[in-house]
Parts: sequence; structure tokens; C-alpha cells
Amino acid sequence: MSGPAFALIAAFLFGVSSPVAKGLLGATDPWLLAGLLYLGSGIGMTVVYGMRRVFSGAGHQTPMLRGDVPWLVGATLFGGILGPVSLMYGLSITSASTASLLLNLEGVFSAAIAWTAFREHVDRRIAAGMGLIVLGGSVLAWPSNWSGTGLSGPVFVVVACLCWAIDNNLTRKISLNDPVLLTLIKSLAAGATNFALAVGFGARLPPLRFVTEAGAIGFLGYGMSLVCFIVALRHLGASRTGAYFSSAPFIGAVVAVSFWPEPVTATLVLAAFMMAAGIYLHLTEVHEHEHLHDEQVHEHSHSHDEHHRHGHSPGDPPGEPHTHPHRHEAVRHRHRHFPDMHHLHSH
Repeated sequence: MSGPAFALIAAFLFGVSSPVAKGLLGATDPWLLAGLLYLGSGIGMTVVYGMRRVFSGAGHQTPMLRGDVPWLVGATLFGGILGPVSLMYGLSITSASTASLLLNLEGVFSAAIAWTAFREHVDRRIAAGMGLIVLGGSVLAWPSNWSGTGLSGPVFVVVACLCWAIDNNLTRKISLNDPVLLTLIKSLAAGATNFALAVGFGARLPPLRFVTEAGAIGFLGYGMSLVCFIVALRHLGASRTGAYFSSAPFIGAVVAVSFWPEPVTATLVLAAFMMAAGIYLHLTEVHEHEHLHDEQVHEHSHSHDEHHRHGHSPGDPPGEPHTHPHRHEAVRHRHRHFPDMHHLHSH
């Protein structure tokens, strides 16, 4: 399966989860709900991880290294704690359709951070698409009056987008690792932290049926979505993965207007049109030029494609995909590519 396919599956799962999660907000504190969603993700991923080790082993997955830990801690803080709490508070005072479309800004912020902080290549087409998405988000966030209540909901959603954008770029640095294990660690840490803090500040545990529903939403909309997103990051880079993932808010908006009594306003349609145009520019990008691969030694799960033509020692694992330390010889060639973990060259 290709990188774009993984990104679109991640977008679908997360896009549906946001308006569905809004339906649970009336029964509990937003902070506690954020904890339950991530605990559901973590518990579900623990089951998946255990079953995979029993039935197929995990020999083809890249082991976690000490140098990966700071990136994982930062990603968990921003993406697993601050991001979902901000989103739950934003959803509690913002319509589900508006909040869903505002989530497009995550892709914009992801690309901006990747471009400025991590020197990932972003061309004029991608920049133009980001501009259209920002305009659409501005239309949605502009309140009908300038009261604090009218503006605070969208602001919380925008803050969540910024937190997840930081998370995306930090996770990209360790995206060659086992995505199930990364999601498991991140989800359990984020879920336990949010749950404990929410209860400590007075939140009451809702009925068991609610907890089960929140856990199921978290497993699919956060856990499985994040696994697919991490795989997409390693193949596409943070900015392009964010572009594909920007289809998630449209999925969420369709679900919201289909199941919640929310009007389809001219503002909503205008914002959707601007954001759709921006996403179209992203999805139709063709990036091809002659480029140099510097010599590199690293370890990750791989098959023997045009970028992996190395030899093997007797101790290397058989079959494909497999994981072992390997060397990339310097090579110059031309083909269509994205800024994945093997195409970090300058332009």
C-alpha cells in the first residue's frame, strides 16, 4: 500500500471520530474524554501488538533506540496531551461541522513547521494550497460578534491543530520505528496523564457504556489512524502527509451535517470550497528532478526496491520486509518522489 493510501485511511478514521466524539461531550468533562479516547487507543494497540508478536513476530520492525526517546516524549506531550484536550474544549463550544473544517489548519501548520524548522522542501504549489486553506479557516473562525465566547471555541481548535502539527514533525523524526509500538506508548502515556489530571481536578467517571464507546472511538479514530499516519510520514514527509490528511475535516463535516442538527450555511460552503481548492493543489503535486542521495547507514523495515540494493551478511533476517542495519551508497538519479526518509536533499 502506498504512502498516500495510508494517509487517506488515517484521514478517514480521524475525520469520522471528531463529530462522533462531540456526541459524547454532554456526558462528561472534555479533559476526561480526551483521556478516555487515548486510553482506548492505547489498550487497543496493546492487544494488537501482543497478537502480532504471538502470530507473526516483530522481527521486521525497527527497534526503539535511546536517541528516539526525546522525540517520542515531545510528540506525546503536544499530540497526546495538549492537542486532544484543546480539541475537546473547542468541540464543547463550537459546532461540529465548523470544528471539523478548522482541523484543516493542522496540515498548514505541519507544512509550515516542516519547511521552517526541519528544512523540508515546500514549493509554490504547496504554499498556494496552504494559503487557500488558511483563508478558509479564517472564514470559519471569524465570529458573528466579537464576544469571547464566539472566538474562544475556534481558538481552542486552532491551538489543537498547532499542537498536532508539532507532534507530526517530531514523530516524523522517528517514523522508521514500529508504528504500532509508537502509537501504544504515546496513547497509554497521554491517556493515563489526561485521565489522572481530569479526575484530580474533579471530573467524575461516566457510566460504563460511555467509557466503552469512548474507548472504541479512540482505538479507531486515534490508534489505527495514528498507525497509518506514521507509516505515511515515513513515505511522504510531514508537509505532504498533512496535505493528504487535510481530507479528514471534510469527512468530519459531512458526518456532522448528516447526523447533527446543524445548518449548511453560506459561510460553511465558502470555507469548504477554499479548503477543497487548497487540498486539490496539494494532492495533484508532481515533484520530479535529478537529486543526489548521500551515503547513509541506518536501520528500518524495508524491501529491496531501487533505494535498497545492498548485500546481506549471514546473520541478516530472511524474507521481506525485514530490518537490519544497511548502507546506502551515494547515487544520483531522477524520478518522482516525496520528501520521505530517503529524500531529504536540498533544492
